[in-house]
Amino acid sequence: MEFSRRHLLGLEDFSREEILFFLDTAASFKEISERDIKKVPTLRGKTVVGAFFEPSTRTRVSFEIAAKRMSADFVSLSGTVSSVAKGETLLDTARNLAAMQPDVIVLRHPSAGAAHLLAKHLDCAVVNAGDGAHEHPTQALLDLLTIRERKGQFEGLVVAIVGDILHSRVARSNLYGLRALGAEVRLAGPRTLLPPEAGALAFTTTDLGEAVRGADVVMVLRLQRERQVGNFIPSIDEYARYYCLNETHLAQAKPDVIVMHPGPLNRGVEIASEVADGPYSVILDQVSNGLAVRMAVLYLLGTRTRRREAAAAAEPFVRLEGATARRAIR
Repeated sequence: MEFSRRHLLGLEDFSREEILFFLDTAASFKEISERDIKKVPTLRGKTVVGAFFEPSTRTRVSFEIAAKRMSADFVSLSGTVSSVAKGETLLDTARNLAAMQPDVIVLRHPSAGAAHLLAKHLDCAVVNAGDGAHEHPTQALLDLLTIRERKGQFEGLVVAIVGDILHSRVARSNLYGLRALGAEVRLAGPRTLLPPEAGALAFTTTDLGEAVRGADVVMVLRLQRERQVGNFIPSIDEYARYYCLNETHLAQAKPDVIVMHPGPLNRGVEIASEVADGPYSVILDQVSNGLAVRMAVLYLLGTRTRRREAAAAAEPFVRLEGATARRAIR
């Protein structure tokens, strides 16, 4: 298929074919990280700006390593040291960054819609690395890649997403992606942490055991204490008593269940250590796949102009299927 999107802002309007195309491209990039020399010249001369206005370890480092493994220049900007801290608006800061001609801006921001705002006003590609409680598309893509590696397909899978659904951009992006790929999604959490509209998109329950029973995949969400501006739960202890995934819960799932978590972990709150470190956990596989997914995203968006020019000169080159992606990373 021909990839035509300019930005990656969310998965809500992505088709099944587009998601699978991203996963196929990411899979072709995985072997770079297994080489002795973990670097290819694919993005040489390109500049990626990582603008993170919220704390982040995995996502920020993953994007930075992904850019550097493809020979791009990566410039990191945090909210505490940017001009936003002096009163400048996000859009003015972004316009100044764009004036320096970056090829891609990777934005994490506490406000939903921030990445969409930048995409509307900037010429370069914008990647949403998490905007408030809205979407986190690269996290969902790496989750989907991990599920496909372990399960082989999506049709007929039962995926339980459990915990703080209300504040989770990961849950929202995964819900869109999993539905587009044909999986059955169950959402579970305290009634106060289940958004009212969730029932229209998936089966919802306040019973963790009911969600996990017979599941092929259990995706545990972090309890986002920093976003708990209301009294959503009586106490951390009570939340853990009812929603901390332990081995007793997991015994009700399919025998080959996999357990996922986007990190960082609150051990003993939403997931027990024996589950996080147990044989069903694929949490570190998710981290590894995050690198491949972000390499694929930067490749597809960062080289779009070059690929369009190449397409005009040589029509067959633009067919970005597996073979073309493989040629690009040699």
